[in-house]
Amino acid sequence: MSAEPQSAPVPALADLYEHALRERIRRLKKLRAHPEMLPAVRRYYRTHIADWINDWGVTIDPRNIRKGLPVVIPFLLDERQREWIDFTLDNWKHGRYGLTVKSRDVGVSWLIVALSIGLATLYDDLAVGWGSFKSDKVDRLGDMGSLFEKGRNYMEGLPLEFRGGYEARSCASLMRLLFPNTGGAILGEVGDNIGRGSRTAIYFVDEAAHLEHGEVVDAALSKTTDCRQDVSSVYGMNNTFAVRAHQKDVPRFDFHWRHNPRMTQRDYEDFLDTWGPVITAQELDMNFQASVEGIVIPALWVNAAVDAHLKLKIKPTGERLASLDVADTGRDKNAAAVRHGVLLEHVESFSGKESDIYATVERAFLICDSYGAIRKVRYDADGVGAGVRGDARKVNEKRNPAKLIAVEAFRGSAAVLDPTREMVEGRRNEDLFANFKAQAWWALRMRFQNTWRAVNGEPYEADDIISISSAIPEKAKLLIELSQPTYSQNLAGKLLIDKQPEGTPSPNLGDAVMMAYAPARKPLRIDESVLED
Repeated sequence: MSAEPQSAPVPALADLYEHALRERIRRLKKLRAHPEMLPAVRRYYRTHIADWINDWGVTIDPRNIRKGLPVVIPFLLDERQREWIDFTLDNWKHGRYGLTVKSRDVGVSWLIVALSIGLATLYDDLAVGWGSFKSDKVDRLGDMGSLFEKGRNYMEGLPLEFRGGYEARSCASLMRLLFPNTGGAILGEVGDNIGRGSRTAIYFVDEAAHLEHGEVVDAALSKTTDCRQDVSSVYGMNNTFAVRAHQKDVPRFDFHWRHNPRMTQRDYEDFLDTWGPVITAQELDMNFQASVEGIVIPALWVNAAVDAHLKLKIKPTGERLASLDVADTGRDKNAAAVRHGVLLEHVESFSGKESDIYATVERAFLICDSYGAIRKVRYDADGVGAGVRGDARKVNEKRNPAKLIAVEAFRGSAAVLDPTREMVEGRRNEDLFANFKAQAWWALRMRFQNTWRAVNGEPYEADDIISISSAIPEKAKLLIELSQPTYSQNLAGKLLIDKQPEGTPSPNLGDAVMMAYAPARKPLRIDESVLED
């Protein structure tokens, strides 16, 4: 059984919804008793649309009947949903493209509906476009899976004061929602016809990865709107959505199932049991390469490692150390990891832009101090990280002599460790791995594989697994990155580690974890921390 917190019990959710409804009734009575307040309230909501959604919006979920909850419930935004609204509005204000990669059932379609209606009813003469790869996704009467059916039901849940003059009989038709009081409209299109209609201030393409002719839609929308927002679950790499998702200059928002407080590890495992590993990797784990061979660590194994020490009743013991992956300036970030034996206690990313290696080392040492008794940091000595050794010496000179932190160079480009031994039966290390980086990633893969087998009841050695603390704040990002690298073979038949697909941001958190669990090349004495590593 998972040790992660489970969903809030039904009575707690019911109480939460009831409290929200009572508060809405109180607020609406006050507004109707003082109608002169409405213009000021509307002005406030124009720049606080997330509050407008949280205060008045609804969602509809027929599955709630089974849970003993109302089908129509207040749309109470969680933190990640608010972040998505901020992300999208910022793209709109700057007239730029944005892309959202999502897991299934995190509520993004409802966010599209709520945000669109908020824009069309709070601003004058604002048109929003909705498109998807097939008509059932855009508008199908009675089908809550379609955007416009969601929109019609959303409108019915709003007070008259915030409907923009909308009346169901005259303002709702096939792929159309009209708001006469503001002159706003929401217009729908399908497939290759996306972008062929009226000009829009913002255009949402839902399930963009499934467009059959993405290039055709690209050309049409370029003339229709200056703020296209693509939203989709992943569907392999052979589509324009996937290509843009891996371009470094594209504003991208990841909405992983682990960001959803209403979904638990048990929900994930139930989905896995029902749909299998490939669909789960694609639909929930946002793995663009779910059906691609050559993933070093499958997402299935990674998810099994969350709190594995609790599942297996293992008390972490052994070495405590940290690792540091140093990024250059730009999109990539520095990353640090902290382990205690098999337990990954912490990972943390932080910007290195407008900073220097000295400041990065100071930050890494501060992280070590926060987790106590950590006296060694492995760092990536290839590339920009080469300067860590000298700056670590300077930082240590200012520290308490009893709290010096040694640094150990990790050189992924180095030759393999123990070349004549066999990490994988039947293949000598020097014959299997092209370099030490490939060997270290494969060693991490073997830990995750051992963990997967252990939590499924197979025999295991306690020191050969890995457990990821569920308390890590950046856990969702980490779990995604751990399944990002792929492997290939060079001309000599040796394994190489790739950051496929081309243009993928560096998996800095994943690299930090890999270094933390890499086989040690040599012992390191603490007093060497102010000398050579």
